[in-house]
Amino acid sequence: MGQEIITINLGGVNCYLVKTGKTFVLIDSGLSSQRARMEKELERAGCRPGNLKLIVLTHGDIDHAGNCAYLRERFGAKIAMHPAEAEAVERGDMLVSRKRRSFLATIIFSVFNLKKSERFKPDFTVGEGYDLSGHDFDARVLHLPGHSLGSIGFLTGDGDLFCGDLLVNVAKPARNTLIDQPEEYNRSIERLNSLGIRTIYPGHGRPFSMEHWRTL
Repeated sequence: MGQEIITINLGGVNCYLVKTGKTFVLIDSGLSSQRARMEKELERAGCRPGNLKLIVLTHGDIDHAGNCAYLRERFGAKIAMHPAEAEAVERGDMLVSRKRRSFLATIIFSVFNLKKSERFKPDFTVGEGYDLSGHDFDARVLHLPGHSLGSIGFLTGDGDLFCGDLLVNVAKPARNTLIDQPEEYNRSIERLNSLGIRTIYPGHGRPFSMEHWRTL
């Protein structure tokens, strides 16, 4: 059975709802300030309590994890993320998942963090090569560090890559400017060429083809 990808844009942040039959998986959850819109989009897609099976996070930053605790309680979904991001969402401190803690990151994440009511502990953690097909999602996990220690992507059997904040496409496909580990980030970027990717679904901006990325 095929998978339908529904893009939910919440104030410039993309969340992706993947529908397989009558069940759903949500990739990233957006900012809590966009909760009403998220609920409206889930309802529009036919996603209701009981059929949202899993929320998987590309990383733990507030604009990607802000609605996780609420959606788990309301929909009964489990939450999965890389273990290197778990402490950040439990403490509400995005700097925990950074190694260098650059000046820019320190400024941003000193102001923008998860409130106590938004903090959570993931139900389980996933790493490189984890097969999500047992959760009704035909995809495997790729560890793509650089933006943060535990940044991950999800590569489907059809060649669709949900890359989180590895790449963006606001004006055009581009590298992220908020990088924690440049060397790791460059390795993550270079790795994309050998993965058989067809379409890239970024955390910010429009999806684009891997072929388009190669020509830039």
